[in-house]
Amino acid sequence: MSSLVDLYPPFGLHVVAGPLELRGLTDELLLEVCDVAERGIHDPDEMPFYFPWSTAPVGELGRNTAAYHWGKRSTFSPEDFCLDLAVLLDGQVIGCQGVAAKHFPVTRTGETGSWLGREFQGRGLGTAMRQAFCELLFDHLGFEEITSAAFLDNPASLGVSRKVGYRPTVVNRIKRREGELALNQGLVLTPETLVRGEVPLEVTGASAVRAFIGLA
Repeated sequence: MSSLVDLYPPFGLHVVAGPLELRGLTDELLLEVCDVAERGIHDPDEMPFYFPWSTAPVGELGRNTAAYHWGKRSTFSPEDFCLDLAVLLDGQVIGCQGVAAKHFPVTRTGETGSWLGREFQGRGLGTAMRQAFCELLFDHLGFEEITSAAFLDNPASLGVSRKVGYRPTVVNRIKRREGELALNQGLVLTPETLVRGEVPLEVTGASAVRAFIGLA
Protein backbone atom coordinates (compact mmCIF):
# COMPACT_ATOMS: atom_id res chain seq x y z
CA MET A 1 0.00 0.00 0.00
CA SER A 2 1.28 3.48 -0.89
CA SER A 3 2.13 5.93 1.90
CA LEU A 4 1.34 9.65 1.88
CA VAL A 5 5.03 10.32 1.19
CA ASP A 6 4.83 8.05 -1.86
CA LEU A 7 1.87 10.06 -3.13
CA TYR A 8 3.34 13.46 -2.24
CA PRO A 9 7.13 13.28 -1.71
CA PRO A 10 7.54 16.77 -0.18
CA PHE A 11 5.85 15.36 2.96
CA GLY A 12 9.02 13.33 3.52
CA LEU A 13 11.49 16.19 3.13
CA HIS A 14 13.36 16.92 6.35
CA VAL A 15 16.25 19.34 6.88
CA VAL A 16 18.10 19.73 10.18
CA ALA A 17 20.44 22.68 10.84
CA GLY A 18 21.25 22.59 14.54
CA PRO A 19 18.12 23.54 16.52
CA LEU A 20 16.32 24.57 13.29
CA GLU A 21 14.33 22.14 11.15
CA LEU A 22 12.54 22.47 7.83
CA ARG A 23 9.88 19.81 7.36
CA GLY A 24 7.40 18.84 4.67
CA LEU A 25 4.12 20.60 5.38
CA THR A 26 1.85 17.75 6.44
CA ASP A 27 -1.67 18.52 7.68
CA GLU A 28 -0.48 18.05 11.25
CA LEU A 29 2.22 20.69 10.82
CA LEU A 30 -0.13 22.87 8.78
CA LEU A 31 -2.41 23.18 11.80
CA GLU A 32 0.53 24.51 13.82
CA VAL A 33 1.53 26.88 11.00
CA CYS A 34 -2.01 28.29 10.96
CA ASP A 35 -1.92 28.78 14.74
CA VAL A 36 1.36 30.73 14.49
CA ALA A 37 -0.06 32.92 11.72
CA GLU A 38 -3.18 33.63 13.77
CA ARG A 39 -1.01 34.92 16.63
CA GLY A 40 0.40 37.61 14.33
CA ILE A 41 3.17 38.14 11.79
CA HIS A 42 3.52 41.94 11.57
CA ASP A 43 2.13 45.22 12.88
CA PRO A 44 -1.37 46.02 11.57
CA ASP A 45 -0.13 49.13 9.74
CA GLU A 46 2.60 47.19 7.91
CA MET A 47 2.26 44.92 4.86
CA PRO A 48 5.32 42.88 3.83
CA PHE A 49 3.46 40.63 1.34
CA TYR A 50 2.46 41.14 -2.30
CA PHE A 51 -1.06 39.98 -1.48
CA PRO A 52 -2.33 41.13 1.94
CA TRP A 53 -3.38 37.65 3.09
CA SER A 54 -2.21 38.22 6.65
CA THR A 55 -4.86 40.85 7.36
CA ALA A 56 -7.76 38.36 7.37
CA PRO A 57 -9.69 38.16 10.67
CA VAL A 58 -8.72 35.57 13.26
CA GLY A 59 -10.30 32.26 12.32
CA GLU A 60 -10.59 33.20 8.67
CA LEU A 61 -6.82 33.66 8.45
CA GLY A 62 -6.19 30.07 9.54
CA ARG A 63 -8.76 28.67 7.10
CA ASN A 64 -7.35 30.76 4.26
CA THR A 65 -3.81 29.62 5.02
CA ALA A 66 -4.80 25.97 5.06
CA ALA A 67 -6.82 26.31 1.84
CA TYR A 68 -3.87 27.99 0.09
CA HIS A 69 -1.49 25.15 0.92
CA TRP A 70 -4.04 22.46 0.07
CA GLY A 71 -4.56 24.11 -3.31
CA LYS A 72 -0.83 24.27 -4.05
CA ARG A 73 -0.47 20.57 -3.24
CA SER A 74 -3.27 19.64 -5.63
CA THR A 75 -1.69 21.43 -8.61
CA PHE A 76 1.97 20.58 -7.92
CA SER A 77 3.89 19.69 -11.10
CA PRO A 78 7.41 20.28 -12.45
CA GLU A 79 5.93 22.96 -14.71
CA ASP A 80 4.38 24.97 -11.87
CA PHE A 81 4.93 24.29 -8.17
CA CYS A 82 5.24 25.81 -4.73
CA LEU A 83 7.40 23.82 -2.33
CA ASP A 84 6.50 25.03 1.17
CA LEU A 85 8.10 23.72 4.37
CA ALA A 86 7.28 24.28 8.02
CA VAL A 87 10.10 25.86 10.03
CA LEU A 88 10.64 24.53 13.56
CA LEU A 89 12.90 25.64 16.39
CA ASP A 90 13.57 23.00 19.05
CA GLY A 91 10.52 21.12 17.78
CA GLN A 92 8.15 24.12 17.81
CA VAL A 93 6.70 25.53 14.58
CA ILE A 94 7.76 29.17 14.14
CA GLY A 95 6.95 29.95 10.51
CA CYS A 96 7.02 28.83 6.90
CA GLN A 97 9.60 28.87 4.09
CA GLY A 98 8.92 28.13 0.44
CA VAL A 99 9.90 28.49 -3.20
CA ALA A 100 7.72 28.90 -6.29
CA ALA A 101 8.96 27.75 -9.70
CA LYS A 102 7.67 27.46 -13.24
CA HIS A 103 9.05 25.14 -15.97
CA PHE A 104 11.68 24.09 -13.46
CA PRO A 105 13.39 21.26 -15.44
CA VAL A 106 14.40 23.93 -17.98
CA THR A 107 14.72 27.14 -15.95
CA ARG A 108 16.25 25.71 -12.74
CA THR A 109 15.15 28.84 -10.89
CA GLY A 110 12.46 29.82 -8.41
CA GLU A 111 11.42 32.64 -6.08
CA THR A 112 11.72 32.18 -2.34
CA GLY A 113 9.26 33.53 0.20
CA SER A 114 9.01 33.14 3.96
CA TRP A 115 7.47 34.42 7.15
CA LEU A 116 8.08 34.09 10.87
CA GLY A 117 5.60 34.44 13.70
CA ARG A 118 6.01 37.88 15.23
CA GLU A 119 7.07 36.41 18.57
CA PHE A 120 10.11 34.75 16.92
CA GLN A 121 11.40 37.75 14.97
CA GLY A 122 14.55 39.73 15.70
CA ARG A 123 16.61 36.71 16.79
CA GLY A 124 18.45 35.87 13.56
CA LEU A 125 16.10 32.98 12.80
CA GLY A 126 14.95 34.42 9.48
CA THR A 127 18.53 34.45 8.22
CA ALA A 128 19.31 30.94 9.48
CA MET A 129 16.20 29.37 7.96
CA ARG A 130 16.76 31.08 4.60
CA GLN A 131 20.38 29.92 4.54
CA ALA A 132 19.34 26.35 5.25
CA PHE A 133 16.61 26.46 2.62
CA CYS A 134 18.86 27.91 -0.09
CA GLU A 135 21.53 25.31 0.66
CA LEU A 136 18.84 22.65 0.25
CA LEU A 137 17.76 24.09 -3.10
CA PHE A 138 21.27 24.44 -4.52
CA ASP A 139 22.92 21.33 -3.09
CA HIS A 140 20.08 18.81 -3.15
CA LEU A 141 17.26 19.94 -5.44
CA GLY A 142 19.05 21.11 -8.58
CA PHE A 143 18.43 24.86 -8.44
CA GLU A 144 20.96 27.03 -10.30
CA GLU A 145 19.49 30.43 -9.35
CA ILE A 146 17.12 31.70 -6.67
CA THR A 147 15.23 34.99 -6.77
CA SER A 148 13.34 36.95 -4.15
CA ALA A 149 11.91 40.41 -3.59
CA ALA A 150 10.98 42.73 -0.76
CA PHE A 151 9.37 46.13 -0.45
CA LEU A 152 11.77 49.00 0.17
CA ASP A 153 9.93 49.79 3.40
CA ASN A 154 10.69 46.28 4.72
CA PRO A 155 14.33 46.64 5.85
CA ALA A 156 14.21 43.46 7.94
CA SER A 157 13.51 41.25 4.92
CA LEU A 158 16.05 43.11 2.78
CA GLY A 159 18.60 42.68 5.57
CA VAL A 160 18.06 38.92 5.67
CA SER A 161 18.48 38.69 1.90
CA ARG A 162 21.69 40.73 2.05
CA LYS A 163 23.13 38.50 4.79
CA VAL A 164 22.34 35.36 2.79
CA GLY A 165 24.05 36.76 -0.30
CA TYR A 166 21.22 37.92 -2.58
CA ARG A 167 22.15 40.77 -4.91
CA PRO A 168 19.72 43.57 -5.92
CA THR A 169 18.31 43.63 -9.45
CA VAL A 170 15.42 45.90 -10.46
CA VAL A 171 12.88 47.92 -8.48
CA ASN A 172 9.27 47.42 -9.60
CA ARG A 173 6.33 49.76 -8.93
CA ILE A 174 3.34 47.64 -7.89
CA LYS A 175 -0.03 47.97 -6.20
CA ARG A 176 0.11 46.59 -2.65
CA ARG A 177 -3.09 47.44 -0.79
CA GLU A 178 -6.08 49.19 -2.38
CA GLY A 179 -4.91 52.46 -3.90
CA GLU A 180 -1.38 52.08 -2.50
CA LEU A 181 1.80 52.18 -4.59
CA ALA A 182 4.79 50.20 -3.27
CA LEU A 183 8.36 49.89 -4.54
CA ASN A 184 9.50 46.28 -4.69
CA GLN A 185 13.22 45.44 -4.80
CA GLY A 186 14.11 42.38 -6.89
CA LEU A 187 16.93 40.12 -5.67
CA VAL A 188 18.93 37.22 -7.07
CA LEU A 189 21.12 34.54 -5.48
CA THR A 190 23.54 32.07 -7.07
CA PRO A 191 25.59 29.24 -5.52
CA GLU A 192 28.67 31.44 -5.75
CA THR A 193 27.17 34.31 -3.75
CA LEU A 194 25.33 32.20 -1.15
CA VAL A 195 26.56 32.86 2.40
CA ARG A 196 26.19 29.48 4.04
CA GLY A 197 25.17 28.83 7.61
CA GLU A 198 27.64 27.69 10.24
CA VAL A 199 25.90 24.35 10.84
CA PRO A 200 26.13 21.56 8.21
CA LEU A 201 22.76 20.35 6.98
CA GLU A 202 21.30 16.92 7.52
CA VAL A 203 18.86 16.23 4.68
CA THR A 204 16.51 13.31 4.12
CA GLY A 205 13.88 12.78 1.44
CA ALA A 206 15.53 14.99 -1.20
CA SER A 207 15.99 12.33 -3.90
CA ALA A 208 12.24 11.63 -4.09
CA VAL A 209 11.52 15.37 -4.31
CA ARG A 210 14.07 15.76 -7.13
CA ALA A 211 12.17 13.18 -9.15
CA PHE A 212 8.87 14.89 -8.25
CA ILE A 213 10.08 18.22 -9.66
CA GLY A 214 11.23 16.61 -12.89
CA LEU A 215 14.92 15.80 -12.35
CA ALA A 216 16.38 12.36 -12.97
